[in-house]
Amino acid sequence: MRYLSTRGQAPERNFSGVLLAGLAEDGGLFVPAAWPHFSAADLRSMRCLPYAEIAARVMAPFIGNCVPFDALRAMCREAYAGFAHPAVTPLVQLDRDFWVLELFHGPTLAFKDLALQLVGRLFDHGLAQRDERITVLGATSGDTGSAAIEACRDRARVDIAILHPLGRTSEVQRRQMTSVTSPNVLNLAVEGNFDDCQDLVKAAFADAPFRRQVRLAAVNSINWARIAAQTAYYIAAALALGAPEREVAFAVPTGNFGNVLAAWAARRMGLPVARLTVASNRNDILARFLAANDMSMRPVEASLSPSMDIAVSSNFERLLFELLGRDAPQTAAVMADFRATGHMAVPDPVWHHARELFQGFTLDDPGTLAEIRGTYEGAGYLADPHTATAIAAARASRPPHVPTIVAATAHPAKFPDAIEQAVGFRPPLPPPLADLYDRPEHFSVVPADLPTIEARLRAFATRNTA
Repeated sequence: MRYLSTRGQAPERNFSGVLLAGLAEDGGLFVPAAWPHFSAADLRSMRCLPYAEIAARVMAPFIGNCVPFDALRAMCREAYAGFAHPAVTPLVQLDRDFWVLELFHGPTLAFKDLALQLVGRLFDHGLAQRDERITVLGATSGDTGSAAIEACRDRARVDIAILHPLGRTSEVQRRQMTSVTSPNVLNLAVEGNFDDCQDLVKAAFADAPFRRQVRLAAVNSINWARIAAQTAYYIAAALALGAPEREVAFAVPTGNFGNVLAAWAARRMGLPVARLTVASNRNDILARFLAANDMSMRPVEASLSPSMDIAVSSNFERLLFELLGRDAPQTAAVMADFRATGHMAVPDPVWHHARELFQGFTLDDPGTLAEIRGTYEGAGYLADPHTATAIAAARASRPPHVPTIVAATAHPAKFPDAIEQAVGFRPPLPPPLADLYDRPEHFSVVPADLPTIEARLRAFATRNTA
């Protein structure tokens, strides 16, 4: 399997090269040069298999010969062995043909664990083969940071630095990052919003001499390995509800577009998906695009669902590349104009094509609280604020006679303030995190300034060199 950049000016790589590079040198995102395909028989052969086995089979075509299949399967088994539910990603029924796919049973109680617990092990494998060390750099709006730190902490060949927006995550999300004491972890609280953090990460990767000096690698969903690993749970859920003989629909709470892109990738590989609903909070750039071809930047507003408080959905570039017929020069031109003007000029035929599969939905904070309360009272199910937006979206757009699956992306205990507002009580943290509020925190506050960030990262990455 080879990978190319959405902007067409970076050399092709194999999976190991993409894993360790993250962002392409031309600022684009890596995508498969050719999409793997699962036939109906291939999909049927995965029915009733343990989740780790399904994940290995889904990942194998993306990895090619970079990792032997037996080694990949062993990594998957190890990655998911510690999840709190034996099914890893259990389905919970809310109503007839209406399901929640729980993706929060990993160590940090968020869907990011499903990809990052495997990516951490893939990093180890690739770095050992090359006898190299890397500095993983990521930005988080809440959940990616803790999941990435948990996946990379104490690894011999990896340092990890995470940028989070100061005061814009939940307290649980922040403490899951900043209470880690491993010496290979650096937490930086940026005076800005998530988009500032994300822009700083991209700028650091675009600084070629700095990138080489500290051997940067990406952990955000700009890293293709994240998307590939997430594709597995969509396939597993659909198989459990009758695929490939039966279509399914997914509703996904979405900020950076990576999670719903993984569902699209599953469809591109042969999974019968009737509809993908993109659920947004008040930061609704994706919903506005799908409703009216309005992909324009607006200031980020804080909400009860902070992981979706994003103005620019980076992974949309991968879908744009596909919608434009894999025309890299046109993709690069559209993205350059978007950065320059704040508005993405998507041709109307391309927009109409996107709307054939995707549907947008927006829910404000009062609506989110009402959905949490209504779902709890009606179905006895306690949803976090992000999942609640997707439940509301699914209720509004469920195709008739098609099982609809909501991606439940975080444990409700990560957002106790919102849950208490909605239902009158604070859900307890699971036992492994019961003392989280008592743990000391370790982080530094920094301005949203690239030279400052690079200086901190350089000192961190070279701290043990003479």
